[in-house]
Amino acid sequence: MTPKNELLFLALGGSGEIGMNVNLYGTQGKWVMVDCGMTFGDPYYPGIELVLPELEFIEDRADDLLGIVLTHGHEDHIGAIPYLAADLGVPLYATAFTAGLIYRKLEEASLTEQVELNVIEPETDFELGPFGFRYIPLAHSILEGNALVIETDHGRVFHTGDWKLDPDPQTGTPTSPEEMKAIGDTGILALVCDSTNVFNQKDSGSEGAVKAGLGEIISEATGRVLVTTFASNAARLQTLGRIANETGRKVCVAGRSLNRIIDTAKAVGYLKDFPPTIDFDEAMRIPARELLIIATGGQGESRAALGRIAEDNHPLTLDSGDLIIFSSKQIPGNELAIGRIQNALAEKQIPIITDRQAMVHVSGHPGRPELAKMYEWIRPEILVPVHGEMRHMAEQARFGASQGIPKTIVQQNGDVVRLAPDGPKIISHERVGRLVLDGDTIVAADGEAMNERRRIGQRGLIAVTVAFGADGKMRGSPSFSMAGIPVEEDRETFIDEAIEAAANAARAGASDPEKLREAIRLAVRRMATHWTGKKPVVNVSLMEV
Repeated sequence: MTPKNELLFLALGGSGEIGMNVNLYGTQGKWVMVDCGMTFGDPYYPGIELVLPELEFIEDRADDLLGIVLTHGHEDHIGAIPYLAADLGVPLYATAFTAGLIYRKLEEASLTEQVELNVIEPETDFELGPFGFRYIPLAHSILEGNALVIETDHGRVFHTGDWKLDPDPQTGTPTSPEEMKAIGDTGILALVCDSTNVFNQKDSGSEGAVKAGLGEIISEATGRVLVTTFASNAARLQTLGRIANETGRKVCVAGRSLNRIIDTAKAVGYLKDFPPTIDFDEAMRIPARELLIIATGGQGESRAALGRIAEDNHPLTLDSGDLIIFSSKQIPGNELAIGRIQNALAEKQIPIITDRQAMVHVSGHPGRPELAKMYEWIRPEILVPVHGEMRHMAEQARFGASQGIPKTIVQQNGDVVRLAPDGPKIISHERVGRLVLDGDTIVAADGEAMNERRRIGQRGLIAVTVAFGADGKMRGSPSFSMAGIPVEEDRETFIDEAIEAAANAARAGASDPEKLREAIRLAVRRMATHWTGKKPVVNVSLMEV
């Protein structure tokens, strides 16, 4: 799969899922990558916090990869860089704030000397082989959200990245409607577009409206106020800093990721009027009415600041006279974790406000009215929905067609789409997959280690060791251990029967050690299934003494 005199598009992540965005464009024998993100673990990956894209396709063609161009600094667009970029051996390109976040990641991984990082000014042209690029500023829930205009001999692509329309964004200056129309006037072959909120009948809302909503609530609060939000949402941090100044509250920041975003934003010229912060000790000494806490943990992360505060395991404490505001949206899959923390706070009689009760959060992704405006301005020949589950992308394709876009295509991770000539058309499907970061080790998400962990988690584990003499006869009794077997009060009786089952199988004997091991395994598992109705994982070790 080497791109010839054509323009190809291939998603290795982010199409058919929300998160882990990796997109490839190919022409004239060369490829470029747009974004290199990750996603977070879920119960299907026990013990896993980070999930990474499998980049085997482009790793096999690394000599033809020219670089990685990053649209913005959210983890689902840059989070895989410290784990995967060095192996690709190509330079990175990003605007200043995004580059600052990436540099910190590379620094923590001791990769600053191995990975080339280039800072690009917004609306500045740069070239990578047969590709030309220009960053187009768009509003999003992070500083320096950008679309990309990608120039090729076969046509021009407008790759939106994550975006919204916001008349009052609080930080940054998005490209105006007139400028967007001018881009459309140049002729756009393909619009590769965010699908996340395609089912929303209303637009995403303005950060200015959030400032008004939060300002009203915080100004009326009589105790401490804790606001939890996405650490990367620097516009929300700007909003909260201004509200603190307006309401006479001092700011205490709880969460390393928040401090990292604030420091990086200030280093590149943002958050200039953000108030100086106070430490935890001073925060607990000043009158409650004078404190605003900004904390991580709004997605239910147990180790984040809010979770520790809820468990009384943090220097900051709250009581029934205080207020907590969830200035964020529940990410699907986090409902139970968020509910646990909210219930723990409710037990302390601490009132909670979410976006269901007041205007304290707006999305960073476009609803249908915003999508319609983008179609009207850009006027593409082809719409390629990305950044969504299959239902989101299929719906955007239908919506785009209803708004007059001549051609649409619904692709998913691994589909190679020829955009030109004579596109769009899926011409092949390439292997894609997932990797998981398990401690300090990266392994296949569908590999034996993760499959074993799932089986153990679902069924429990039994380990049996049987000793044999040189004459092939069993010595003593089998040793036995188990974990996760639901026998509780009958544990000792269960263990006795399991040892007896193993001994009987061992006495029956078998000349082949593997057949003997399997006979013991099956005997113990049958006994366990009789007791519990489940088939635990049974590991058998044979020893010669």
